[in-house]
Amino acid sequence: MRLVLAILAIIVPFSVFAQGTPDPAWLTEFPETNFKKTAIAFNEIVTDGPRRDQIPPIHNPLYIDAAADKELGPLEPVLSIMIKGDARAYPLRILLWHEIVNEVIGGVPVLISYCPLCNSGVVFDRRLDGRTLSFGNTGRIRHFDMVMYDLETGSWWQQFTGEAIIGDLTKQKMKLLPARLESLAKFRARAPQGKLLVPNDKAARPYGLTPYENMDRAAPRVFNRYPLPKGLSAMDRVIVIGNEAWPLKLLRIKKKLPQGDFVLSWVAGQNSIHDQRRIADGRDIGNVIVTKNGKDFPYDVTFAFAFKAFRPDGKFHLN
Repeated sequence: MRLVLAILAIIVPFSVFAQGTPDPAWLTEFPETNFKKTAIAFNEIVTDGPRRDQIPPIHNPLYIDAAADKELGPLEPVLSIMIKGDARAYPLRILLWHEIVNEVIGGVPVLISYCPLCNSGVVFDRRLDGRTLSFGNTGRIRHFDMVMYDLETGSWWQQFTGEAIIGDLTKQKMKLLPARLESLAKFRARAPQGKLLVPNDKAARPYGLTPYENMDRAAPRVFNRYPLPKGLSAMDRVIVIGNEAWPLKLLRIKKKLPQGDFVLSWVAGQNSIHDQRRIADGRDIGNVIVTKNGKDFPYDVTFAFAFKAFRPDGKFHLN
């Protein structure tokens, strides 16, 4: 299980190679990557078990009409996006085993990304400086978040931020697109003609089951390395907009939070993938929508430790 491997990687000395020197295994595995350019210290990256694309990205996604699906529970979570009337939903039961989908939606090349360790699910525009990038999985993590790579230059990218951290494209950043983490039922209601991602091979993984069960109740102690405000734990979910975050438990009480031009809203009815072994049995964590001036705006629902790790100077709104 990836979580166990990641924890073991932290238990052993975190810096297994010099801060300014890449792991020799990387040079063999990624000969196309320019390791002379980096925005981070190499020892911030942990090899957590899998290697290059052993968590296989999806390059040729397969869909059915969402209304026709009989596999998912109605409250199972999907990462959904709608561009120019083209509505697609990506079940977390699939994304937690693949983490990356390269697709074109409404004529826009997009990257669907999900890191189950930090519960970050975001969608990016794959176009950058006149070219379209395609993405794979390095098999490495930084601050417990997936590190991706692009097939065109071999640059390494942080999933949480959409920024290149190693390679020729270092410090380049992809555009974040509006998407929702919502239940299948919510997606069906707002997009009756929408398409739903299905496995290319149903037998390839135990889709519908999660290896991350009980994380909601028993957070690994290694996640506590990031200092958080009083009353907020590492595994508390937060709604992230840029450099600011709001605890999900606060929004759950208030139901709606106007914040200037933004409105954050919450309604019940979405299973957690970090609770029960069978995702459809997971506890109800609810659905979040973020709008700006009435239109969907990019956001992420992630764990508090991840926000602190990647936004150390970010602001938590606790009331």
